[in-house]
Order: sequence, then C-alpha cells, then structure tokens
Amino acid sequence: MSDDTRTAAPAATAGGRDFQDLVTARLMSRRNLLVGGALVAAQFALSPAPAASAQPKTQPTGQGFDAVPVDSADRITVPAGYTVQTLAPWGAPLSAVGPAWRQDGGNTASEQARQIGSHHSGTHFFPMGRGAEGSRRGMLLINHESVDPTLLYAGQGAGAQAVTAEKVAKGLAAQGITAVEVQMRADGTWRPTGSARGARITGTTPVTFSGPLTTGHPALQTGDAPVGTLSNSGHGVTPWGSYLACEENTNGWFGTDDPAWRPTATQRRYGLSALGHGQRWHAAVPRFDLARTANEPNRFGWIVEVDPLDPSGSAPVKRTALGRFNHSSAAAGETRDGHVVVYSGDDEDGGYLYKFVGDAPWKSEHARGRSPLDHGVLHVARFREDGGGEWLPLAHGRSVLTAAHGWKDQADVLLRAREAADALGATRLDRPQQIAVSPRNGDVYCALANGAGGHTRAAGPRDANPYGHVIRWQEGPDTAAGFRWDVFVLAGDPAHDAAVGLDEAGTFASPKGLAFDSAGQLWIGTGVSAHSLHQEERRHENLGNNALLLADPRTGTVRRFLTAPRGAEVTGVTGTPDGRTLFVNIQHPGSSTAAWGAPTAGNPRAVSDWPDRERAGRPRSATIAVRRLDGGVIGAA
Repeated sequence: MSDDTRTAAPAATAGGRDFQDLVTARLMSRRNLLVGGALVAAQFALSPAPAASAQPKTQPTGQGFDAVPVDSADRITVPAGYTVQTLAPWGAPLSAVGPAWRQDGGNTASEQARQIGSHHSGTHFFPMGRGAEGSRRGMLLINHESVDPTLLYAGQGAGAQAVTAEKVAKGLAAQGITAVEVQMRADGTWRPTGSARGARITGTTPVTFSGPLTTGHPALQTGDAPVGTLSNSGHGVTPWGSYLACEENTNGWFGTDDPAWRPTATQRRYGLSALGHGQRWHAAVPRFDLARTANEPNRFGWIVEVDPLDPSGSAPVKRTALGRFNHSSAAAGETRDGHVVVYSGDDEDGGYLYKFVGDAPWKSEHARGRSPLDHGVLHVARFREDGGGEWLPLAHGRSVLTAAHGWKDQADVLLRAREAADALGATRLDRPQQIAVSPRNGDVYCALANGAGGHTRAAGPRDANPYGHVIRWQEGPDTAAGFRWDVFVLAGDPAHDAAVGLDEAGTFASPKGLAFDSAGQLWIGTGVSAHSLHQEERRHENLGNNALLLADPRTGTVRRFLTAPRGAEVTGVTGTPDGRTLFVNIQHPGSSTAAWGAPTAGNPRAVSDWPDRERAGRPRSATIAVRRLDGGVIGAA
C-alpha cells in the first residue's frame, strides 16, 4: 500500500491542467526564475527574472562527507566516519517489562498494542530539557503506515480464508502512532527509556473530531463511537508544539462482499471499492464493510493532532478544517502576522496541493480557548505556466461551491475536498508527498513521487514521470497574492533521460520524504516502488536500493548519504537540536519485490533479514539513529 504508483480516481475537472504540462513549459521557458539555487526575492515584481537552469548543479559544497554509491545489498550504508544504530524496531516493547518481540510473528493483538508499530513513516524528535539536555533526551513520535500480513502473522499468509477478527485487531494495533521516550548514553548510543510517557495510538484508540465536522456530525455517525487512526504517513509540528499525523491511504482497508453494493460518486472519487486493497478486513469486522457501515470511511483521511509530551492524556483530535483526502504531509508554520499555515498534498496520481490558513493569529486563538486549526480556510493550488500560481479557497458560498451546485455547507466541502478541488479547476500533480519549509528563507518544497502520464506533449522532459521531482515555491505577501514556483530537482537516471542534471553521487528516483535540518540543508528520502527497484525494463537498473540524500538549496548539489536494505523505503527523518543525531525511518524491509521475489510464511526472510539477521526471524521496519564517530554535526564539513 505504501509504495505503489497510485492511479488517480476519476475527476470531474473544470479547467485544471496536468502539472507535467506546466513543468514542460517551465523547463523549456527562457524565464526560469531560479538564480544561484534560490528563488528570486523580487520575483513578484513586474520585470522578468534573469534566466538560469532549473537543474541542480554538481560542484562541491560544504557537505562534509563522500557520497555513498548506489547499492543493491541487504544492508544500510552510510559514509565513512558515521555509525548506525537500530533504535526503535517494529515489535519492541514500550515498557521494560514487555511484552517481548516474538521472532516468529506470534505476538497477539493485545501485545502488539503495547509494542512499537510497523511500517514506520513520518517522525519527529521533541526535546525534553533545555540546552544540551534537549539533544540527549526527548520524545520520539513515529507514524505507522501499513502492515504486511505475511510478516505480521505467525505461520500463515494473508489468504482470503485466513481473515479473522484477531488478525484484524493485530493489524489495527500495528498502525497509528508510537510515542517513545529516548535518551542518549554517555557513549553516544541511544536507548528507549521505558518511561510511562511511552504510548501507542492505534486503530482502536478513541478519537474526537473538531472543526466544521464535529464528533456528532451526521456524516460521521455509524452507531458506534469513533475510534482509531490508520495509515499514518507524513507528519508535521505546529508552532505551539503539537504533533500532526497524516492519515493517507485509508480507503484500502474497506470493502464488501455484498453484490448489490455500488459506490456513490464521492466513494468512487475517494477510491473505495468492493475489493479494497485485498486485506478483506470487512469479512471479519463489520466496521470495514462498506455495505453495512457506509459512514465509517468518512472518519478517516484527516490530519490528527496529538500532544507529544502527553500522548495518552487525551483523545487524539481529527482537525476537519484541514480537509479529507490522502494526507501525505502536514508542514506547519505561520504567516508574518502569526496565522497558522498547514501545507498538505493528496497522495494519488493526479492529487492536489492544499494550504490551510488560520483566521486569526494562533496565539490569540489559544488565548480565547479555541484551536487555531479549527478556524480558517483551506485552499487548493492552481499552477500557471509562467511560474505563478493561485490559492483557490475551498469555501462554501464562493465560486461554484454553492448550494445551487450541490454543496450543502462548509462541512460538505471539506468532507468532499477532492471533489471541491475538481470543481475549482486545481492543478493535478504527480503524487504529492512530503512538504518542507526552509528555515533560511521560507521557501516551500514538495516532493512529487511519480506519475503515469499518458498525455501527448509536443516537448518536455517526460510524458510519463516514473522518476518524480521536487518543486518549490515562494509565497506572496498574503494568500491572495499567490505564489511563484519552479522545479528544484528533476529526479531520474541521466542514462535514460538527458533532462536529468544529476551526477553519479546524487542520482535518485521517487522522492517522498523531505526534511530540513537546522543548517537549512534538505534531506530527501526515496520510495521507489517494489515493482521498479533495479528493473531494467522500468529504467531503474542503475539507481540501486532506496536512499537518503542531502541537497544544498543554495547550489542545488545533491549527494547520496544512506542506502536502505532490500525492499525498504526511506521515510521519516528528524534530528536532535544540536544536529549531532539523525533519526531515520526504514519502512517495510523485505517486502515483495520484482527483483528478489516475495516473503512467504515458510520463508519470511526471502528478500531481507534486516535488522536482526535471525534465522528464525523476519525483517522489521525500524527507526535508526545515525551519528558521526567524532560526535560532529551530521553532514557538515
């Protein structure tokens, strides 16, 4: 579920253009607005900006490491002078008294709910203490995106007849969020403390809804109280320090065996189908049967707010003003006058880019006892060929989002945010993934993983976009002023695409994870799909396993810092305030691949046995801690 190229659901568009058409025009344009690797500060002026190449340069920078080569081995590689420690693997107990991980996958659902979840994705380190102490101890919050049934359960695979309520319960317990307190020892290694602050938020944790759709809203009613967060992918951190978890591909858990069931237009637009993604949870748990609980899917696809220092102290809150779709990111910040801003992409081929802006300064909202995330306007992006763009408000009563056009109220607009964006003619993108805001100048970056294409183009870098790219934009003085955008890096293999300007030290494909460090350098994690890894027929034979790269936005230089085990993606990245520890999530090592086959109940280690290397074990997603042997700042010269 987490790494396949997704097919866009049918969209009733009104003037929206494929983003690749715009990229083509921008890369061919003489008015490229990238100068010296940075967006021109005066690009809102009427005069055109100087011309320059949109491709990253390859000259040396201040990055203090030699790029690691592409790799196909079942291991993690990092530059000389660095060390890697497995810190928080799937199944590790949150408490010092257990329950212990079982190598055969035999932990029960109840035990899994007290262990670290699977399929690690977005993550953030929250310091506990001031100064140096804040870089030695903190809360690590980890999202868990999915499960692999063959590896999750002991002794048997995930055949249709094998679905039971206990297996669904374990799948629910393996997803959600892990909060674990971690501390650095005197020797520089990290350990979970086993403190009472550790907690799991799973697919059965009670939740509340706030904003235009509250918990009591009719569209959220099923006869049971709402519980659970699922398919948690990207994340964000608010200006006031809360953690935002993104529900992404939740539609895949639903299905039905009722031959009379037919999806509504909205259900079809949100990817709901009788087959789902093949897990067949509906056969054992009515909650996931579309014919029996039609409103249950409406409870998912939101951004969830959690207190990172007290994750079990109150119910997680789903903030409905941020819209419902496959949230891949929740990059939060604030405007010059203190209004909260949250950027998020919709992870589907043809998905949109969204931006929420609070109505009032967030500090004044808190002073009034109101959540800044409940009061504001969600916008969707429309990109222009000339490098400009507009934020279109998804506001009931404006443009075509009126009762006369079938929109009941603001809650209806947000519940059907995809359809609202369709109606406004927003720009379709190639699977928008994580978004990051530069601490240097406020430029915003978004990873676009890949796209199927299929449209005829007279010229340009690609028709289909199998490799993806990273875009960036600079906001105008206010939301109405729009933004200016360009391509930061076009990913891919220069041997197959001459438009790619990367050298051997920095080639990559399918960017998904983005994160800035305190020095203003951009970390890029990749998620090439299992059917493309190392495949010559898909022109990925030179790109190796998935990787983590470091890019300098000032020069465009990209260098490969880390390579992942077989079958794995590199997902969340976060660091300590002093920059001397980098936490990296390695997701689903050992998953089914075209290159190495698939794990089976009899041989779960067929693709990978990382990180345990146990003959009787199985591969495990994990958070790793990367440090320099000399204790220096990661990536620095």
